[in-house]
Amino acid sequence: MKLIDFINRNSPPEPWAEGDNIPWDEPGFSERMLKEHLDPEHDAASRRPSLITEQVTWLHNEILADKGTEPLRILDLGCGPGLYAVRLAKLGHEVTGIDISPASLEYARKLADENGVKCEFLQADFWVAELDGTYDLVVQIFGELNVFRRAHAAAIVRKYTSMLAPNGRMVLEVDRPETTRERGNSTPGWRSRESGLFSNKPHLYLEESFWNDEQRIATTRYWVIDGHTAEVTRYAQSFASYEPDEYRAMLTSAGLTDVELISEYPEESTFGDLQRWMLVGRKQS
Repeated sequence: MKLIDFINRNSPPEPWAEGDNIPWDEPGFSERMLKEHLDPEHDAASRRPSLITEQVTWLHNEILADKGTEPLRILDLGCGPGLYAVRLAKLGHEVTGIDISPASLEYARKLADENGVKCEFLQADFWVAELDGTYDLVVQIFGELNVFRRAHAAAIVRKYTSMLAPNGRMVLEVDRPETTRERGNSTPGWRSRESGLFSNKPHLYLEESFWNDEQRIATTRYWVIDGHTAEVTRYAQSFASYEPDEYRAMLTSAGLTDVELISEYPEESTFGDLQRWMLVGRKQS
């Protein structure tokens, strides 16, 4: 793309019309994304270590409290660099992590080795991956369900519900509706960078977001302008907003019971301030 393509861009975009083309599995992007995951100064990619530990402790002590002392089989969807998976394995669980990023998975395997635990890490898109076995807990942290079209999100929930053992739990960290709406209404901005997530060369980075009130979908565009060639690369991502009853209906329709949308956490907790909820359901025995 050229600068004129940026100047003449359509505004606002139709949700998902420009594709969710962020190259999560591209090696160079994957390496740059790993740096963001491991940056302890922000929660934009992965949470800070203390917060990850707090969430894992909550999963272990609250969600899995009635499961006894036997090791549980856990599937971590979109596991990234294994920061949750390895902590869960250290608590005695058998953990499988699945992610599309090669750099994150390489780091996850090294992290498991360094901590003396065995985890299985698979490189695949969990939307289309074919997995065997059953799990006592399927967990997805960080609101990733919201990036899928509604029909696809519902299909993902059905798919992994079918892989739960009797009385198994599904835990999905999902965006609050106001979080998605605020994302779509955020102010456009730009900055210059020597290197960053979208390029390891000097570039201008521009971000603009749009809220489609009729469809209740936020779309964010990322424009990267090469500092030497002025070539323009556009990335886009859309996020669906759900009301509480819609979240509950998605899990109930998949065959889960005792569905909860948890927004209140232990008094000492800080992860309740992250503008997301924990959506929890149980598979009947």
